[in-house]
Amino acid sequence: MTLSTVPYALVVDDDPLIMMDTTSILEDAGFRFYEAMDGDEAKRVLATNWESIVLLFSDVDMPGDTNGFALARHVAERWPAIEIVIASGHVLPKAGEMPEKATFISKPFNKHMVHEHLRNMLPDNKLPEPLKKAV
Repeated sequence: MTLSTVPYALVVDDDPLIMMDTTSILEDAGFRFYEAMDGDEAKRVLATNWESIVLLFSDVDMPGDTNGFALARHVAERWPAIEIVIASGHVLPKAGEMPEKATFISKPFNKHMVHEHLRNMLPDNKLPEPLKKAV
């Protein structure tokens, strides 16, 4: 797979260790990634890089004016082609809190859990080669 065909994910989390773990899991899955420490920074990253991003993977509780649920709604409204995964170890989404197409994964998660979640929720045309090959 050439570098130009490797999809991008935007990973949003204010905890540096979780960010590092999540980006490593997504890199193993076949993604390149952008990082943001909160929803407001994520909006700035999206504003300039939305065309290359196929996946938003965001925490819920973060500093700033935009939590993960609000970020998911922002992305779904402006860039409906971007797939959305929201993660939290403290908060479960209430009805209507996330966009209809967004999915939720509980923390703590591991590589196997995330890869399986992505295989189940991503359409084939957005699934990186390593995830297609691993079953």
